[in-house]
Amino acid sequence: MAPIIYDQATKLFPGSDIPAVDNLNLEIEDGEFLVLVGPSGCGKSTSLRMIAGLEDVDSGRILIGGRDVTYAAPKDRDIAMVFQNYALYPHMSVAENMGFALKIAGAPGAEIERRVAEAAAMLDLGAYLDRKPKALSGGQRQRVAMGRAIVRQPQVFLMDEPLSNLDAKLRVQTRIQIGQLQRRLGVTTVYVTHDQVEAMTMGDRVAVLKGGVLQQCASPRELYRKPANVFVAGFMGSPSMNLLTLPITDRGVRFGDTTIPVPRDTLTAACNRDVIVGVRPEHLEVAETGMKLEIDVVEELGAEAYVFGHTTIEGRTEQLVARVGWRNPPQKGEVVHVRINTEHVHLFATTPAGDRLSP
Repeated sequence: MAPIIYDQATKLFPGSDIPAVDNLNLEIEDGEFLVLVGPSGCGKSTSLRMIAGLEDVDSGRILIGGRDVTYAAPKDRDIAMVFQNYALYPHMSVAENMGFALKIAGAPGAEIERRVAEAAAMLDLGAYLDRKPKALSGGQRQRVAMGRAIVRQPQVFLMDEPLSNLDAKLRVQTRIQIGQLQRRLGVTTVYVTHDQVEAMTMGDRVAVLKGGVLQQCASPRELYRKPANVFVAGFMGSPSMNLLTLPITDRGVRFGDTTIPVPRDTLTAACNRDVIVGVRPEHLEVAETGMKLEIDVVEELGAEAYVFGHTTIEGRTEQLVARVGWRNPPQKGEVVHVRINTEHVHLFATTPAGDRLSP
């Protein structure tokens, strides 16, 4: 059993007054695939390296399998890490790279061969065991790095943006393989990425970080449907959610020619004359009547299409994105009418935290 617990874990780099990771409280269940996601500099890689023992914890604790490893050496934590740059030994063969950690640990040669063969079969690397890394593609090198982690049979896998050096098609293929492999092995896995699509498609749960502070940790579906604040709402989803600051009226929130009905207690909780309204592109519909949207860019993606345009709301020019029919999408420069689906509106406070108001 290897659950992981961050107990008020904080990391402050020398020369900085702002923690890279600030009072992180997070429990990762045994066998769970948890993704840490956020923009560059949010503390996600630092959080991962704190588990590995590659970054010191200035306050708080890290527990793995119920054992406090805050001050334990990396080699004593029973973890295996997959890095962004593969970190393979160029002079060693694939088999030697995969079995090197076991060799250093003094494992018998027959045991090393058996584990390497098993991992190679899982990763479809059997035909490449005698090759050197320079003779492999980027995707194959990444699989070797994963194989090196697998043969160790650790309690925890840590993966730091392992797909960022791969092309788009290979990223999709490899993330599917990683997901299948993790489910097969059942090993607790913490995975770092800046790509929110990657996070949504891979994680059992996703932890969103901003400025070293945990914003929300939930299933991908819950993050998408009920973001905890404006930051999570705007970060999760591609294209991003439309976020507009709009005035409160007696009957609700005015969005162009539409009034969004809002419960009185929600409006009272706003504590302001304005709220931030969030609408996903798929909930902004092209219609015969409604708010005029002049289209600036059309993105046709085969099975779906999106239009990016501008409109005037409350005397301000606002940018909006809407999903449209892929068979006959509007053209750039065209003016269409859009209406909001009021059943799928998100409301947030205009406070700095931008907390969610709607249920």
